[in-house]
Amino acid sequence: MKRVIIFVLIAAACLGASWGAYQATTSLPEPALSRYFPSGALLYLQAKDFSSLLSNWDNSDENRLWLKSNNYEVFSRSRLFLRLKDANTEFSKAAGVPTDANLLRQVAGKQSALALFDIGKLEFLYITRLPSASSMRSTLWQTRSKFETRSAGGATFFLRRDPESEREVAFAVTGDFLLLATREDLLAGALQLMASGDARSIEAEPWWSQSVAAAGPENDLRMVLNLEKIVPSPYFRSYWVQQNITDMKQYSAAISDLTLSGKEYREERVLLRKIAATEDTSGGAGPIGVADIVRLVPAQASVYEAKANPAPLDCLALLETKILAPHLGPGAVEKLAPQVELTNGETGSSTDLETRIDQPPVRASVADDTVAALKDLLTKNPVSAMLQVESTEQDKDGVFVRMHSAVALLGQSEWNESAVRSALVDFVRPSLTTGDLGVDWQKNGAYIELNGLWTLSVAVRGKYLLISDHAGLLTGMLANANQETTLKPAVFAAGFDHQEERDNFVRLTGLLDRPAGGSGAGSTPNFFSDNIASLSSALAGLSSEKIVVRDAGNRVSQTVTYEWAR
Repeated sequence: MKRVIIFVLIAAACLGASWGAYQATTSLPEPALSRYFPSGALLYLQAKDFSSLLSNWDNSDENRLWLKSNNYEVFSRSRLFLRLKDANTEFSKAAGVPTDANLLRQVAGKQSALALFDIGKLEFLYITRLPSASSMRSTLWQTRSKFETRSAGGATFFLRRDPESEREVAFAVTGDFLLLATREDLLAGALQLMASGDARSIEAEPWWSQSVAAAGPENDLRMVLNLEKIVPSPYFRSYWVQQNITDMKQYSAAISDLTLSGKEYREERVLLRKIAATEDTSGGAGPIGVADIVRLVPAQASVYEAKANPAPLDCLALLETKILAPHLGPGAVEKLAPQVELTNGETGSSTDLETRIDQPPVRASVADDTVAALKDLLTKNPVSAMLQVESTEQDKDGVFVRMHSAVALLGQSEWNESAVRSALVDFVRPSLTTGDLGVDWQKNGAYIELNGLWTLSVAVRGKYLLISDHAGLLTGMLANANQETTLKPAVFAAGFDHQEERDNFVRLTGLLDRPAGGSGAGSTPNFFSDNIASLSSALAGLSSEKIVVRDAGNRVSQTVTYEWAR
């Protein structure tokens, strides 16, 4: 009996050990798809669950509204869209099947990744984890008889070429992997890496390894960029919306991780510099000042932006353009040919007779001697952090939209209130009066303001100088002066309340665009009131956006947070 009991216990122990080993084996994370991508990629994009992301987009209000918007209409006529459309047509001919949304849904598995190897030719490799039964139900697999067969890494793949466009389409199904590529060598290289791992993958390249090492854990969506190869590309220079090519040249690589969590989307970006700085500037007076000054942002402000260590001329320019002497800057460079308007031949009107030709036109900007005192004030007390806040409101008649601004400057030493008053009056006097009417300061509770018809409110609180053209904004900033900061040191922080400003933006731009015409049948939509406003409407569910930038010398990290109302 004892032998039976001992045997049972030994068997149970062995079974338990075997089950534990099995559990440990099955709970191991699936290997990253990046190890199967050959070297030479410019961009790598990976999704934890591409099928779910695609389904969510297909069924979203944003997708439905955008496809019906003026923004999409304009985009569908753009040079970029037409080039992509032509390339898609060529891929369809090469594959022998329509490369449309239906095919995309068929090949969208769970864990998926795509690497781009050539921007101009749109050469890519796509790998997804998809049950082989699902892969074999796809249109691509069903038409494999039209393809030539090849082999690599002990697996068979299929290749088809279009002689006219010289496009290639290759695909393979191996185990629970579906591979799709636009070059034979890319697919063959991936199969070789899957079989033996002898070939060199992108994981061995510095731009990849350094980016991944600098980032946190990968989340719902990850993108890694080889900026040393991307930025010099003429296609990048032509189509990069921000047009900050010079600034991008300092970076060798970048990585971005997007986390989707309920009503909050958070994007963590890291940009690696080619030449590392000698010191970490993330904890200096400027970044600490940004973290401190952001607490002043009032509840009624819809837009705010804080910068560390601004130059005196930058502070002066912000005060001038936003509050003290708003004026039109130089016109943007026109990239379109002028439109020809046919008229009855008249080249002037009777009102032109009232135009003075014996006097020079009035300068839009203020004279140099009027800014000397303010410029000297900002130079003597360098600013550690600068904050600007803005808001809009409709007038009581509901016709016009008023824009209000406020600026806060955190000096390295306390501000001289008497010098501040004098410098501001010297600046604004020439544009307000030929004498001294309306440029005397009067006390109004916690701040001072000019006694004329134009609103200019100022408050000095030690190292803080607050200036606004709207008393409500200034009062809101002063009310937050005793709050504790919740932000860690940063070189830049900004926020935008889309839900609050959306309606006012549409109303304001509708008035500004009206002289330009448009919006009629067959006409081009106006840029602001039709094009951009329709994009805003499609994203009506987006409540707000915030960005925080930190500079560690050798790398720049950015955290972008999107808050959704639904």
